[in-house]
Amino acid sequence: MTKHDSHAIADVHHELHSHLPPEPALRAKALESLLVEKGMVDSAAVDAWIEAYSEQIGPKNGARIIARSWVDAEFRARLLADASEAITDLELQQGHLIAIENTAELHNLVVCTLCSCYPMGLLGMAPTWYKTAAYRSRSVREPRVVLDEFGVGLSADIRIKVWDSTAELRYMVIPQRPAGTDGWDEEKLAELVTRNSMIGTERDLSKYVGAQS
Repeated sequence: MTKHDSHAIADVHHELHSHLPPEPALRAKALESLLVEKGMVDSAAVDAWIEAYSEQIGPKNGARIIARSWVDAEFRARLLADASEAITDLELQQGHLIAIENTAELHNLVVCTLCSCYPMGLLGMAPTWYKTAAYRSRSVREPRVVLDEFGVGLSADIRIKVWDSTAELRYMVIPQRPAGTDGWDEEKLAELVTRNSMIGTERDLSKYVGAQS
C-alpha cells in the first residue's frame, strides 16, 4: 500500500503556490495564459467576454434604471426612497443600494476611500482610475479639481456632494435627463446613459442626444 508523507505533500503544495504571482489579478492572468497555451480557452473569447461585461452588461443594467426613472415619476420616487427594492421591478438585484440624483444646483460624486466598493452588477467592471489611491483621496479633498480633470467644469453656484461607498453601501448617481428627449422611450433614453455619469465623473449627457436622434 502506498504511503503518503503529509509533510512532503504540504511542502510540494507550498512550493507550487510560491511561484504564483501574489496579486489575484496576476494569478488570473497566469491561469488565462496557461489555458490559452493548452488550447483550452480562446483569448479572443476572453477579451470579448470582458468587453461585454465592462461596457455592455453592467452599464446597460444601470442605464435601464436611469431611463425608467426619467419617464416614471413613481418609480423615481421609489428609487430614491429604497433603490434596492425599486430595481426589482426590472428584475435586477443589488443590496444596500442608494440612488442619488443630480440637480441644477447639486452634483454628486461617488468614491470608495478605503478600497473600490462598486455596484458591478449595475455599472459593469470598475474603471481602473476608480481604484487608484489618487482618485480615492483627491475626490474627497478637491472634488471640483478632480471633476474638472474629467471635463466636468462646474460653476461656483453648483454644490458638490461626495458619497463614500462601503462594503454595506453602494451608490448610483441619477444624472439629469438631457433636454430634447421628450417623447423618447426607455430603450432610446438608456443609450444616453454612461457608466461615468452614474459614478458622477460625467454630468452633461446632451452631447449624446444628436447621435440618437
